Amino acid sequence: MQLIVPLPMHGIGGAKDLPIPAEVAIAGAVAALTVSFIVLALAWRTPRYDPATDGRPAPRWLALVVDSPWFAALARTVGLLVLGWAALAAVLGQDLLTNPFFGMFYVWLWVGLVPFSLLLGPVYKAINPLRTINLAFAKLSGSDPEVGVLRYPERLGYWPAAVGLFAFVWLELVYPYSTELGPVRLWCAVYVAAMLLGGALFGSTWFERADPFEVYSSLVARLSVWARRDGRLIIVSPLANLNALSPAPGLVAVVAVLFGSTAFDSFGDSALWIRFLQTNPLVTGWDNAAYVADNLALLGFCVSVGLLFALGTMLTGIGPDPENRTGWRAALERRTHLPQVFAHAIVPIIVGYIVAHYLTYWFEVGQDTLIKASDPLTTGADYLGTADLSVNYWLSYHPTLLAWTKVGGVVVGHVVGVIASHERAIALLPKRYHLTGQLSLLVLMVFFTAGGLFLLFAA
Repeated sequence: MQLIVPLPMHGIGGAKDLPIPAEVAIAGAVAALTVSFIVLALAWRTPRYDPATDGRPAPRWLALVVDSPWFAALARTVGLLVLGWAALAAVLGQDLLTNPFFGMFYVWLWVGLVPFSLLLGPVYKAINPLRTINLAFAKLSGSDPEVGVLRYPERLGYWPAAVGLFAFVWLELVYPYSTELGPVRLWCAVYVAAMLLGGALFGSTWFERADPFEVYSSLVARLSVWARRDGRLIIVSPLANLNALSPAPGLVAVVAVLFGSTAFDSFGDSALWIRFLQTNPLVTGWDNAAYVADNLALLGFCVSVGLLFALGTMLTGIGPDPENRTGWRAALERRTHLPQVFAHAIVPIIVGYIVAHYLTYWFEVGQDTLIKASDPLTTGADYLGTADLSVNYWLSYHPTLLAWTKVGGVVVGHVVGVIASHERAIALLPKRYHLTGQLSLLVLMVFFTAGGLFLLFAA
């Protein structure tokens, strides 16, 4: 049985593993971003992606399969089986890093949501085992699982999901016992209890707005080609799909946590931060100072991303008020709404950073988890027939390809984010502000690009 590396020590590896000069990568990315913005400003002057009309119906045979009751039942069954297998390992397995529960939780669930949601759409919504359990409880009680007993407060929006996402990244990146079964089991138990209670109270809306993993998967799925219009499965451009994301309270907090925590993960592995923790008298003189510093840094990254994004969007030119209100209060209210309006543009950036930061981790540790999943109790069993497989380290053996893929992921994510924000801006802003009104967004994107690539090479 192969030993798994400690799960918190994942990511992109050091700068020595990336055979691309950092200065070249950063300069090239900033140039690509600037040129793309100029081209968009000159050649893209009217909205092109209308989520209400873009796309075409999926092939009839595919729609029949996806919409059939047996397909939904199969998806729910898969979710329940994976949950049951993970629970078996978590409850009865040994408290060792070789326990597959850690890989199923941190790699298959957290990182795997991204590629599967890009490929298949909102996959976690389809397989979410807690939705299935809530459905079973509703059937037994004779209630409607879609409605619940209370109406979900609109002002809450995505805030519960943002809190849940922060709780997860704190557990993974900061909590010192994140690879011990007891604390992780407790986290999962609280998560399950909160989701089932919320589902009983607020119905399916609770899972759509409060389940951190479902919200994460559904956001990433906005970059897939799959969507629904009037209940029908359609094939649509990812940019049109992304443009259909509606503003809601807490959406900025969700993308800030996802973006900021990934940036902190790189920063936490950097020589700069490690040197600070090991040499600064304020840290070395107190036993818990490093832990407190990590907590503050994680929170600071997430809050900083949210504040910078809010500032960059609020400084844009602003369109007419559909209600024809005047006065500084109305203008301020409209500007404070802008971060929600443009929050969708951060989603491709998040995906780009996930590719850059977790690609090797997902590919290699994900395989290792499959091998270990055959022995959930850590007794030497081979229930799934995968114990004799070996990890394919092909990506690690091709460092140049890996480096260009990671840098390319960051750059492509930012360029797509610029396109998404430009599309929303020209639909929202008066014509005279189509160019100047987006300059603050360009500065923000350039800063995020340069900072992200700096952290990529510093880790």
